[in-house]
Amino acid sequence: MNQPGPKQVNLKKLKPYGDIMDDGTIQICFTLPVEPSPEAKEAAIRFCEKMGLDQIKVATMEKAADGFALFVIYANLRVTVDFTEIKVVKIESKKRSREEIDEIIKEKIGRKLVVLGACTGYDAHTVGIDAIMNMKGFAGDYGLERYQWLDARNLGAQVLNEDLLQLALREKADAVLISKVVTQHNIHVKDLKDFVRRADQLGVKDRLILVAGGPRVTHPMALECGFDAGFGVGTKPSDVASYIVEEFLKRRDQQAAETGEKKVSQVSLKAKAKRKNAKKPKAKAKTSAKKRK
Repeated sequence: MNQPGPKQVNLKKLKPYGDIMDDGTIQICFTLPVEPSPEAKEAAIRFCEKMGLDQIKVATMEKAADGFALFVIYANLRVTVDFTEIKVVKIESKKRSREEIDEIIKEKIGRKLVVLGACTGYDAHTVGIDAIMNMKGFAGDYGLERYQWLDARNLGAQVLNEDLLQLALREKADAVLISKVVTQHNIHVKDLKDFVRRADQLGVKDRLILVAGGPRVTHPMALECGFDAGFGVGTKPSDVASYIVEEFLKRRDQQAAETGEKKVSQVSLKAKAKRKNAKKPKAKAKTSAKKRK
């Protein structure tokens, strides 16, 4: 007897997967500010019911601290999501290895790209920028300082926007990476926008590849702040390096194309003016001799 094959995923009505396709099983964890008790367990179940969950199973109820109960619960969702309608603004650069990136820079650019990285403002948390910049890198992915064809400089924490921009100008930086960890009162957004405003005032915004990163940074948010790209949690150094190289080459090609079009346009205008002048009738020479009567 033929066994039925695996059930196909219905992307129009996507549901979480637990044991079987479309069972909608999820795991949630939360804390209630009460001591563990049968009443607390019932309260947790009722919260899940109000969230629209079915087949609620309390896997764990433990004391988290005096007056607090921690719950781990399995339940099934009723709702679905149309996966085919989802459109996400994301970074489209191709992921490349360190060796590939070094080879591309060597062959297609011919010089080291200067990359500055820093935590700006009064943010003193360097774990993010260190993971991207430092030679040891993150999760087995070497940092930008190890790339032979990147001149990567980690400036550390609490770097003022104006100082970072002046250094970028002096060192002729190609890219600037800014890491923001502190987010109280949206200070990360304010600092990023301030950097872009200052860069625009100095006339260097379009010359620099601006990259923002941090646990609360997203690509759409970075774009709204005026940056070229935003990287969040889990980003590896090669992700950032891949984007920088691809963006640099894209801008260079666009500039070359625009310069070529401008030259062609100028040549065309000159040729047109020349043809126009050639078509003009030659002026008859005026005779200075007067007719005799």
